[in-house]
This record gives sequence, structure tokens and C-alpha cells, in this order.
Amino acid sequence: MDSFFFNGSLSEVDPDVDFLNQVEAERQKRKLIMIASESFAPESVRASLASRFQNIYAEGYPPEETRTMPCDQILNYSERLTEYRRNSDPRYYKGVEYADTIEELARRRCAELFANSRVSADQIQVNVQPLSGAPANNAVYHLINPGDTVLAMDLLHGGHLTHGSPVNRTGQLYNIVQYTVDLTTEKIDYEEVQRLALEHQPKLIISGYTSFPYIPDWKAYRKIADSVGAILLADVAHIAGLIAAGVVPSPVGIADVITFTTHKTLTGPRAAVVLTTNPAYAKAIDKAVFPGEQGGPHMHAIAALATAFKIASTPEYREYQKQILANCQALIAQVRERGIHVCYGGSDSHMFLIDCKQIQGADGSTLTGDMAARIFDNAGIVVNRNTIPGDKSALRASGLRIGLPCVTQIGLKEADMVELGNIIADLMYAIRPYSTYGAKGMLLRAKVDFKAFQDCKLRIRALAGKRQTFSDRPDFGYPHFFYLDDRFRVVDGKAYLKISGPFYRQFVDFAFLTDIASLETGESADVSFVVDGEPISGELGLAEDGYLLAVPAEKAGLAAAWLRDLSDGFVSFDADPRTRLPERTIITEAGPAAFRKVKPDEFAKPFAIGLKPAGGDPLPEFDFARYERSDAPIKFTALHELHVAAKAKMAPFAGYEMPLWYSSVKEEHHAVRTAVGLFDVTHMGVYMASGPSALSFLNCVVPNDIAALAVGDTVYTHLLTPDGDVIDDLIIYHVSREEYMIVVNAANDAKDWAWLNAVKDGTVLVDRAAPGARAFGRGVVLEDLRDPKAGERMRVDIALQGRASIQILEQYDMEASDRAKLQRLAKGKVIRVNLGGYDVIISRTGYTGEKFSYEIFVHPDKAPELWTDLLNIGSAFGILPCGLAARDSLRIESGLPLYGHELAGPYNYRLSEVGFSHFVKIYKPWFIGRSAFLAEVEDKKRRLVRFTIKGKSQRLAQPGDPLFDDKGKVVGVVTSCSIDSEGGVVGLAMVDIAFAVEGTEFVIYQNAARTTMKKLDELRLGDKLPMPSTAVVLRRYPKLS
Repeated sequence: MDSFFFNGSLSEVDPDVDFLNQVEAERQKRKLIMIASESFAPESVRASLASRFQNIYAEGYPPEETRTMPCDQILNYSERLTEYRRNSDPRYYKGVEYADTIEELARRRCAELFANSRVSADQIQVNVQPLSGAPANNAVYHLINPGDTVLAMDLLHGGHLTHGSPVNRTGQLYNIVQYTVDLTTEKIDYEEVQRLALEHQPKLIISGYTSFPYIPDWKAYRKIADSVGAILLADVAHIAGLIAAGVVPSPVGIADVITFTTHKTLTGPRAAVVLTTNPAYAKAIDKAVFPGEQGGPHMHAIAALATAFKIASTPEYREYQKQILANCQALIAQVRERGIHVCYGGSDSHMFLIDCKQIQGADGSTLTGDMAARIFDNAGIVVNRNTIPGDKSALRASGLRIGLPCVTQIGLKEADMVELGNIIADLMYAIRPYSTYGAKGMLLRAKVDFKAFQDCKLRIRALAGKRQTFSDRPDFGYPHFFYLDDRFRVVDGKAYLKISGPFYRQFVDFAFLTDIASLETGESADVSFVVDGEPISGELGLAEDGYLLAVPAEKAGLAAAWLRDLSDGFVSFDADPRTRLPERTIITEAGPAAFRKVKPDEFAKPFAIGLKPAGGDPLPEFDFARYERSDAPIKFTALHELHVAAKAKMAPFAGYEMPLWYSSVKEEHHAVRTAVGLFDVTHMGVYMASGPSALSFLNCVVPNDIAALAVGDTVYTHLLTPDGDVIDDLIIYHVSREEYMIVVNAANDAKDWAWLNAVKDGTVLVDRAAPGARAFGRGVVLEDLRDPKAGERMRVDIALQGRASIQILEQYDMEASDRAKLQRLAKGKVIRVNLGGYDVIISRTGYTGEKFSYEIFVHPDKAPELWTDLLNIGSAFGILPCGLAARDSLRIESGLPLYGHELAGPYNYRLSEVGFSHFVKIYKPWFIGRSAFLAEVEDKKRRLVRFTIKGKSQRLAQPGDPLFDDKGKVVGVVTSCSIDSEGGVVGLAMVDIAFAVEGTEFVIYQNAARTTMKKLDELRLGDKLPMPSTAVVLRRYPKLS
């Protein structure tokens, strides 16, 4: 190899990045880019940006005297290079003679561009080294001291992060006083700004905005700054191009310092500039930029700046900026004509904002800027969400910011703005906002009408293509760019689509009316599906890695667009907008294949798009009552003899004789919280659901989303009846690609096993609205892993809980790969390893609230040996065997519910009442109990709380003890109670929702069932009455150390 330049074209050296470059260029052509802070850098600017100035380190600045040199003198190489060779320059690195020239040229061109009748180019001192707007603005803060007062516009009203936002360092280092727009006029009240300045005496006042769409009144700001002796900074990042072209007023010669980025209306590279006419400020700012804020400048960006400034000085550039303003006014007029509210009363700049809140859903939910921006982007209009007056958080922005630079650059004029305004309005009115449940409260989401969306998408493409030519590269089609009118290869009048992805089976279950779950690989069947109300027939075949769909050629574009939009998850397809189909389903063009055609099973689906309620004979109800009664003989776990030998206090529980405690509840509770405890939970039911249908089946029988689990994930969830009653709570472990381990409560083992098998076999009612329907996933293989028939696959559970747990496990001999898996095991994850000769499945789960909690699933024959090993190894770490009583006190202290107490039980407590709505994924189109859950959650009147009883040496409350408010009204009932780590009393109670607020107090009669009281008129001197105690609501889940 003669040299190491690694030369070669990008397509040869890195075809992946080359493709990304090209497909990004195509995106910028096909979509209407309306981000107010974006523009298309001209080809010449991009060429300068790609120059070999990239290779240079040039810390420092060119000679100071070159600031006032005209461009022809800067470019006089004979003179300048002779000077350089004789005297060098002030930079820290040499070899920068041409770097000096390009920076000098950029500085001078910039000064000449922004000179005006107030100041000449020689008076403007320019720094072109800031890498972006934030370093430029931060450099200006060096003119004042940390802690000084700064007056700037509130971010929520149009300011910038570097104008003192609390999340930015400027908001943390300086005393920020913020001004806003007047909520009535939606304009800046300069008298109010003056009042704030006089009151707070700022050292720096910032004018200029990121989303307030009006040009600042520079003279008004100057007057305000002068009244308090403040430095005036004009941040003109957004409007620098308009100022350079002279189409809006300039702050140069008015403001003390001007900053701007160069990639917005200025159409330059991503960089920034600082201007000032104050020599002292200029010197301080130069030091602040380098070495204060950054190191070596990006000389290739400075080269591109020089080119951009030259372009900005041309008459054509001025016409471009004038057209931006004209287009902005024309578009505002059209969206207003269509009834869309324009914020701030309009605009006199390159951008405007619209209020999304005017779009409301059937449930009263309002459209957010985020949801609108996502749907607009998918349709082909790229905008950003933005706060508008009245918004409280940037995370819940209600507006869209719409900029005109890019659409003006591609040649669109006022007449085009009429069509663009109609598209924006049509798309807005086609969006349907709704609310759904999240882990921390309600979430605002939105869907869009399919036909309106596709129509807008085609019209956007037409506008974007008026003066641009799109690439016809085949690899630029789906998944990059695709449309309703895409053409597909036709064979014998049919087009073929492949449906693949990680959840293609579940996707097809819901998207097609026909049941094809019984298809074997290599088989096909006639199917039908409904596209936005229009039925389409086709043939669906099952291949090794997906389905092949054959449809009439004339319907191919419609079918592909519909299925792709369903996968993307934003089009409406059901009366309930909260539903969506499984994600990451890929719809690609394919060719024909040979299948053996069969007739599918007759099967009444519980849900499919366009499906009418299932008819046929109703399926029978499951006999749950049968499992509430049990006279079976007591059973013993594999560890029973060890418990007896250890003199544990034994008692019947869930059909087994189990240890309640070994030493004391208090001691065992303390061991778990401070060291480690070992629990026998081998009585728990352990199943395995496996096969290609396992995911479909589990997603039908539990309300959580099992499709969200990667291999190695676990999830807490529930079994529900068709009426939404809780059958049991359980954990599902995704142990391998098509294997899911299920762990259920011991008391419900027989019931759960019977229920799951009855659902699988299709012999019980699963949906009252469709009484003849059967659940999906009938091909699932269910195994009881505690049944000897499972052989070597048998598993029982031993729980190791507490901070020393990992240290004990690390004492075992194991392969390096297994040790690494164990050490990396995160909370809620599961692995399979060989632990010192034990073939085990280990999960970081538990029922104690401990951060380090492990459950070890081992063959029952090995369980006694493993139990003994863990106790022996753990003796050095303070381990104690723990009984069920400590397990109960630990879970109560942690706020965790127990089936029969806080779930189901005599009062039939529901998931929404326990605060577990976030474990119910109502975006799933169907699961058993979905409709009932939705009905109950809207009518919730009770809520589970955690409480403590005030005072020392308090008695424990008992399940069923009533809670009273200060007027004697019963407002709740105790469900569980025990000791906590501090020796106090902690419990769980179901209370009226009005009392479910942390800090609320109520009174409680402990052990009410055994409390008797005389009538008050029978009391005599010296008699005693049982007095109630005061309880207070705690936060639901404590922060355990």
C-alpha cells in the first residue's frame, strides 16, 4: 500500500452511509419541509462544507488588523502570504495561512452583509467561530457575572433554552426574570417589559425569539435597556436571512450584541455568528468563544459561511426572502379561511403557529402538537410541535410551528399556498384525538382517517414535485416512500404482498375476517378483509417467515397502503380509537408461490377489523365456584421435611402445609431488608406456554402486552373473566423465542390451569358481546411444570430476597458466560444458567419490594439440595429462612396487593381500584375482559391505599376493619395489615376515592369483628370503651433504602 488516504468514492468505501445520504436527500425532496429553523443549504455551500478545511486545527484567530480589510485585499495572496511567512499569525497551530484567509473572508463578507445606514462594515466586529447558537449565546453571558439578573422571554411563550430556561445552564447560573406575551392580545407588552426591567434591574436584556412570530421592536428594547443600564442582546437566529436581505428591520447599530445561527433563513451551514460594534465587548466575546466555550473552530464550516454570505448579498437572495414573507401571509390567510386558529394573531416573519386544541375527539380530548406533528410527518409535511400561550409545559405543547423557508426555496408561490393551506386544514380536521391510560396518568393520543390521510399524502407529493424530480430508484420505495397509487408487479391479474415481522400472526388475526390460525406452513386459504369499510377478497398462504397475500391487481395499492398504515398505528379502524394492531409488521411486494389450498376451520373470531359480533350458539360459562371449594387432603412441598427439621411454625396455606415463621416475623422481615432471606414458594403454580401460537394465546388471556416482551423479559399481569373479575395475578417470563413460563398463585393453581385449558380448547365463554367466539392461539402447547409428566422440564420456585442475594449467587461455580449473564441481570429480567451444577432459570423478580430479589426455578428433585446450599453459603451474609408471615409483612410494607385480599376476594376488588390500570393495555384490540374493564374504569369509586397507624405500640388492624371519616361515616375497609421495618403498623385499605390522597387521616377500630361495646346509656364510672386509632394515608409505594 503506497499511502493511507483510504481514497475511493463514498459508495465504494461505505455504501451504507452513501445510501443514507441519498435517501435523506430524497426525503427532503418528497416531503414539504416546514420546520421554521431549517433551510436547504445551496450546493456551493455544501461543497465548501465538504472541503479540506475540515482537516485543519486552527485554535485562535487571524490577525486583528484584517477585520477592516476589504475582500480584495484579503484575497491578495502575494501580499498576504508574504506577510504570513515573515510574521506568522497569532494562532496556536501553524499551517493555517489559508485558514486565516477563509476566516478573514467570512468575517468581512458578514460585516458587509449586515452593515446599514447606522454602522459601516468597519465598525462591525464579527466572530464566526461558534459551533452553534448555544455557544454563541453562552459567550455573550461572559459579559456579565454568574448570579446577575437577566431579563428574557419565557420559553413557553417563544423564548429559547439559552435565554434562561431552568433546564439550561443559563437558567442555573443566572437570576432569570422572564417576560411573556399578553394572553389577551397575544403580543409583547413593551410597557410590561419596561416595568420588569425597572423592578429587577437586569444586567442583560435578551430580545429575539424562537417561536414568537413577530419582528422585535429593536428601538423599544434599546430604550428599556438604556433605562436600567443593561446590555442588549439581539438573538436573531430565526430571522438573520430576512435581516441580511433588508426585508425586515435590523438590530445592528441598535443592540449591543447580535447573535444568530446560520442554517435557518440564512441558508448557510450549521454554525453561528456573534456581532458587536463595541470593541471591548468584541475582545471579551472572542475570549469567551475561544478558549472559554470551545476549542478549535470548524474551518470547513467557516468556509461554507463565506460562501453563504456571498450568496446572501445577491439580488436573487433578497427576492427569496421577500417571497418567504409573501408565502407566509398567503398561507396564514388560507388556513384562517378554513377555520384554523392562528396563534398570536398572525405573523410578520417567516413562520406562524396554529393551535391544535381546537381539534377535539369524541371523549373531549384535544389534539396535541406532538400528535399532530407525527401525523403531518407521516403524510409528508414536516413541522414541529411548539408551545403556545396558555401551555404549561414544553412536553405538552398545543401548537404547531410552521415555517416557509424550505417550501419557498423549492419554488412554491402564493397560489400554491392555497392548496397547501387546504391540505393542512383537511389533515387537521381528519385527526381524531383521544385519551388512554398510562403508568403515570392519562395520555393524549390521536388517529387519522385513512382516506383523508392518503388523499393528503398524494396532494403533498404533487406540490413537492411541481419543480423537483423524484428518484425512481426501486430501493427508494417501501419502507422509505410509498403511496396509495404505487404500482405492483401483476401475475395473472394478481399482485402479491408479503406480511412479515415479529408479530405477523397476531397482525393477521386482527386484520382479516377469515380465521387462518389452523393453516400449516405451505397451505393457503381464501380470505377477506375490510379496508376502511370496503371489502377485499384474496388468498393468504403461510410461508416459513410470514404470510403471502394475493389480491386483485387493481386493489393492490389500496391493500398495501391500508395494511402498512395499520402497522404504523395511526389510522382509525375501529369505533374505539385506542386500539391498534401489533407493531413492526412489514408489508413488502412479493411474487407468487406454490401453496396447497385448504378450507379454513369454522371459527368465530372475537375481533377483526370490520367484523360483526359473532353469532352461533353461546359457549358455556366457566364454573369458577367449583374451585372455591376444596376438601382435598393437605399437600406438602419438596422442602417440607427441611422446614419441620428447622422447627418452623407450620400451618395450612393454599392447600399446603407451609412455614409461617422460623424465628419471628420481625427478625425475618429485618433480615430481608438488611441482608437476605430465603423463601419456600415451591407451592406456586408453574406452567409453560410454547409454540408459534403461544404469543397469540397469552395476549388473549391477559390484559398486559406480551408482545412487548423480548426474550429475557418478564411482566406482571392478570387473568380476567369476561366480566372483568380478577381470576388471578401472575408473572410471565419470556424464556426463549416461543416459550413463556407462567407463575400463578398456589391457591389458584387448579382453577388457573383449568381456565387456561378451557380457553385454549374453546369450550368456555370468553366474550359476552360475542358469546360464540373463541380466543386466538388455539395451537398453543400448555405444560404444567410441576406435573411429573414434564420430566426434566419440571420447575419449582425458591425466592432469594435482599441486598446480599447477588453475593450469595456469585459464590457458586459457573461458566464465565453464565457468570456474566448473572452479573448483568437487570430487574425484571430472566436467564437460564448452570449454577454450581444446578440447571436453573433465574429471574430478578420477587414479592418483597427489594431491589435485589431473585427467584430461582429448579427441578423439584434438586430443590432440597439447593435450599440447603443457599442457607449454608448465605450464613456468611446474614441469611435467614423466612416464612409466609414475613413475606406478607414485606409485601404490605411495599404496597403490593395479595389475591383474595386486595384483588378479587369477598369485595371483588378490580384492577382499576387497585391502581393497576397501567397493567391493562387497552390498545390491544381484544383480550378477555377488555370491555368490562373499560366500563369499570370509567365508574371507579374506590381506590387502594397504604396507611400507617399513628402512635407507638399500636395493635394490628384486621382485614374487614372499617375506616371512618371525622364525621363517623364509613369510608373504607382494611384489606391487610402488618408490622413495618421500623416496628410500626402499616396496612392496605380500600377507601372511597376522595380519601385516596397521601396525608389524608381517618379513624380505625382495630379488630372490629371481636370488639363489643356497651350502649352508652349503660356505661358506669370506671367502665372502659375500645377507642379508635388515627390512621394516615402514605404514598402507595415506599422508597426502600
